[in-house]
Amino acid sequence: MRLRIRLFSAFLAAAMLAVLILCGDTALFAQNSNGNVELHANSHASASGIGLPVYPGATLYKSKDDDSGGDLGLSFGDFHFSLMAINYVTKDSPEQVLHFYRKPLSRYGQVLECDHGKPVGSLTATRSGLTCDQKDSGNTASDSSSGHEIRAGSPQKFRIVGIDESSHAGLTRFALVYLELPKDNNKKAQ
Repeated sequence: MRLRIRLFSAFLAAAMLAVLILCGDTALFAQNSNGNVELHANSHASASGIGLPVYPGATLYKSKDDDSGGDLGLSFGDFHFSLMAINYVTKDSPEQVLHFYRKPLSRYGQVLECDHGKPVGSLTATRSGLTCDQKDSGNTASDSSSGHEIRAGSPQKFRIVGIDESSHAGLTRFALVYLELPKDNNKKAQ
């Protein structure tokens, strides 16, 4: 069952991205008669929508090929998937950015710091069960093996502040992310 959900989630994310690319800034599909299906994809994510403040002095980062952010979502019955992300750049150091976001993230629970999928410090899992590597719960989409970040929330619903390690000298690129994953119906609700 978990494999089917992961494959469906990956297929769904790719399909929503394709719809967004083909349709421009916004795509929306809704069916409300007994199917209760809602699909949306747009490029209008915001820090406030993610539930975090904008870092002082940071500006949106948009590459020549990508928008600065995106908002993808699908609801189908009890299945719910949501991903919001927005990219910023600042002249401040990665340490300053991570330090700034610790307090706002703490509103969502213990703050866990991860570096390439490994916990930094003595905290290896939050009280809610959030870890740096969620593969044990079937949520491969939340693996933090690609960089340095802080995160808070539960294994199904959390926020991430991640540092882009390909930042150029003198600039720090970072992303604010909100991720809500489908619940694994084979496990107890957390």
